[in-house]
Amino acid sequence: MGARSRLSPRAAHCSISRSFWAGRSSHSVAPVVAAAEPSPSKVLPFEAIPRSGHNAWLQLYHFWRTNSFQNLHYIMQKNFQRLGPIYRETVGTHNSVNVLLPHDAAQLFQSEGIYPRRMGIDSWIAHRVLRNHKSGVFLLNGEDWRTDRLVLNREVISPAGTVKFLPFLNTVAEDFVDFMHRRGRENTARLLTVDLYHDLFRFTLEASSYAFYGERLGLLEESPSPDSQRFIHALETMLQTTLPLLFIPPGVMRWVNPKIWQDHMDAWDTIFQHADKCIQNIYQEFCLGKPRKYSGIMAELLLNADLPLDAIKANMTEFTAGAVDTTAMPLLFTLFELARNPHVQTAIREEIQAAEAHGPKEVSKLLSSLPLLKAAIKETLRLYPVGITVQRYPTQDVVIQNYYVPAGTLCQVGLYAMGRSPEVFRDPEVYNPKRWLGKEDNSFKALAFGFGARQCIGRRLAEAEMTLFLFHMLRNFKIDTVSKADIKTVFGFILMPEKPPLLTFRPID
Repeated sequence: MGARSRLSPRAAHCSISRSFWAGRSSHSVAPVVAAAEPSPSKVLPFEAIPRSGHNAWLQLYHFWRTNSFQNLHYIMQKNFQRLGPIYRETVGTHNSVNVLLPHDAAQLFQSEGIYPRRMGIDSWIAHRVLRNHKSGVFLLNGEDWRTDRLVLNREVISPAGTVKFLPFLNTVAEDFVDFMHRRGRENTARLLTVDLYHDLFRFTLEASSYAFYGERLGLLEESPSPDSQRFIHALETMLQTTLPLLFIPPGVMRWVNPKIWQDHMDAWDTIFQHADKCIQNIYQEFCLGKPRKYSGIMAELLLNADLPLDAIKANMTEFTAGAVDTTAMPLLFTLFELARNPHVQTAIREEIQAAEAHGPKEVSKLLSSLPLLKAAIKETLRLYPVGITVQRYPTQDVVIQNYYVPAGTLCQVGLYAMGRSPEVFRDPEVYNPKRWLGKEDNSFKALAFGFGARQCIGRRLAEAEMTLFLFHMLRNFKIDTVSKADIKTVFGFILMPEKPPLLTFRPID
């Protein structure tokens, strides 16, 4: 498909997606640069951009036949190595220009306009249409997106909004440590060797739900309620069924594999029902006239009434769907890297001890005194980005890597490939959090939460949740792993380990 098809609304709407959380913490508007004026003697035409495949549907058939979808991050990395720092890609309905280098990401930021656009997910949009639900900021574009986003910024990502839900996250992190101690006491050696994959899923869902809805799900208890287990299963099913639906229009998938489509719809229905139940609980609290206190993000949105109820429900549902695996997986990868890099683990533990030596602190102040721990999370996201790309549609013609790229073209920054590129990072395969604490220019190198006005709206919540979890875990346990080999990863709508590592936790007396 040529450049013209990329300018149509349908081409801009159809796509795969990742980097779920996308937005920006401030209310500022991205600067708009003057449209590039291609010079025939210098700038190469769009058609000259190296291309990874020439027939979109044959490429899609090849992906299905070889089960290549789970290796998209490796394929993209090899394509950059083979074709250079920019190439075109066509797979089914997906058409994009992929770029590798930070300064090209910066160029996209400068050309994103006041209404930045990201790829949508057709199956999610189809569910909203069929069930007559409103879409939230993840799926919206244009003025509708901006209206919702500016309201949500105040409660979800602003410093004043963030500080209110930090105690909720801290409480759940402390409870998870107690949960781990209980399991360790069942072993006479007091050692706990375990695959934490599902436990981290439960932790992140418990923490995010507490911050969003102001109520606990009880997922860290011995026997979670049937409703909580049903909710977890729905989230898992929604994520698992999204990947097969990324490259084929929902109308076609409903005929090709009706079970996947029905499972996807049923999962979203359950997730929306959970949001309905939480809204009803909050309204009951209001009606009882109990003393007013902070009880989560949704309650604040309902009280402020700056958004209609259906918009609040749509956004809270999307937040919930995006806040679980997208935080659980970086935590798993961080624990693994700290286990196989004990010198880094020791340095962070010493930083934690130094922070505590100054006496009790508010959670917000504590978080500001842990630069190495925060750098470790950033380093993990460099090596294992939750989303393997960040996407934008430039609002004007731009020149990238000396190629003319028309306005409206879907452009993707390859995060996995960038994080492991020697052109961008020295010793890219080495886990070295201190690389983020020096004086080197790291602009547009840490893009796990996106950039610009559609940077991850849940960024502050995710960062705080991960930092508090690791803070409490490292002050209570030494972490080790038998296998020091690299983890093979797979793309399942998010980046995850093919086989979760076994980690050993030894209590610190």
